[in-house]
Amino acid sequence: MTALSVSTSSAASLRADALVVGVAKGPKGITVAPGAEAVAEAFGGKLAEVLTTLGASGGEGEAVKVPSPAGLKAPLVLAVGLGEAGDGYSEETLRRAAGVAARTLAGTRKVALALPAESADDTGAVALGALLGAYAYGTYKSNGAGKEPVGEFVVLTTRKGSKDAKAAIEHATAVGEEMNRARDLINTPPNDLNPKIFATIVQAAGKEHGLKVEVLDEKALAKGGFGGILGVGVGSENPPRLVKVAYTHPKAKATLAFVGKGITYDSGGISLKPAGHNETMKCDMSGAAAVFAAVVAAKRLGLAVNVTGWLALAENMPSGSATRPGDVLRMYGGKTVEVLNTDAEGRLVLADAIVRAGEENPDVIVDVATLTGAMVLALGNRTFGVMSNSDELRETLHATAQEAGEASWPMPLPADLRKGMTESSIADLANMGERMGGGLVAGLFLKEFVAEGTDWAHLDIAGPAFHEGAPYGYTPKGGTASGVRTLVRFAEQTAAGAPGTPGAKA
Repeated sequence: MTALSVSTSSAASLRADALVVGVAKGPKGITVAPGAEAVAEAFGGKLAEVLTTLGASGGEGEAVKVPSPAGLKAPLVLAVGLGEAGDGYSEETLRRAAGVAARTLAGTRKVALALPAESADDTGAVALGALLGAYAYGTYKSNGAGKEPVGEFVVLTTRKGSKDAKAAIEHATAVGEEMNRARDLINTPPNDLNPKIFATIVQAAGKEHGLKVEVLDEKALAKGGFGGILGVGVGSENPPRLVKVAYTHPKAKATLAFVGKGITYDSGGISLKPAGHNETMKCDMSGAAAVFAAVVAAKRLGLAVNVTGWLALAENMPSGSATRPGDVLRMYGGKTVEVLNTDAEGRLVLADAIVRAGEENPDVIVDVATLTGAMVLALGNRTFGVMSNSDELRETLHATAQEAGEASWPMPLPADLRKGMTESSIADLANMGERMGGGLVAGLFLKEFVAEGTDWAHLDIAGPAFHEGAPYGYTPKGGTASGVRTLVRFAEQTAAGAPGTPGAKA
């Protein structure tokens, strides 16, 4: 496992196998970013000139290796691009640069990061980017994932002896390790991660971290009337589960409920997905993975807020016992839903879990799901949509996501789109509505199951949850753990009583 530490040593004097510096695009060419002064001096003030000769421009995502001159303890210097030069660099820029360095230097034992980390927040950003960039999933490769991840990162900072910098490293370690745990779950093939196995993993983590875990199996779900979860999972030989994982803090003044869609494989059911659309559907449990990771991270960080995760786990398969288009399900809480499309299954499992979560009277419910392809069409592959029954909560979560480094966009819930799904002639609702605006229709469906007076938000992470292209920044190919940072940051803000959070109202 990759280790993180912080040091106030000079970049020139620290012993490491590689030394990372930042460079940027200046008005007259490449410039060396703060933090690398000692390195530039070792090059006789000609580091920028050397890098320019090698074709470097300072552009974001760029990485250029240079042998170290005399005067540096590390034998190799890696210059990573930060983009346009300015008075400072955003935390996201630093995260991405550190991620590029981590990927480029895979196989290296010890790496010193002399990026412009001038504050504790900067230090944390560099550390998190390095830890996420070092991620590799090689479980099923006979020779592993290739080169081993970097063994140790040392983040260099000017904050001499600062406890804040050390705390930032600890924070980055907790969040980064839980994000990588979520990535592992998302990348696990569905033959090795069904609802029962997922629930067992949560139970083990709960025991390790002192979390309360409750698991409802198929018999308990049937007894409790969870028709949505059962209706989705009934066609599979691997029965569904509803998992509750709870963290409580003695000084908490607010309680958050996070609900995650956990379809461990989505074939579409009887409404079968065509070839070309089902090969990556192991990722349809990314919302549940994000919620699980966020609850564990909240515990590791000791946040003064109660956080309960609800993981709605099922496998959506076609069979003689599967739910058919035209069937009617009686959901948890009593509402009936006519299933017009079995591939619109995520909203069914989430609805049951949202009702159950609401019974415990949380201050806020936030669900996270790879819910609709329509949201990908609307926002692309790197941005998730935020919907809510509260304008304040929607704007707060959007701002929180941006602050945490996750791209999001606030989306409406137009009342006119509700009509299509309420026109079932035989049930209270249909699980489909108008085709246009499908991502908003799905959000409106979930809203129907939120208790009166409860603030609720829906994050549709269908775009950024699973990256099929080449790695970039700290984002790998495969599972990304989208949503984790937003949930953790929202929990932190709630614990701190920040405006727009339930903590401010406590």
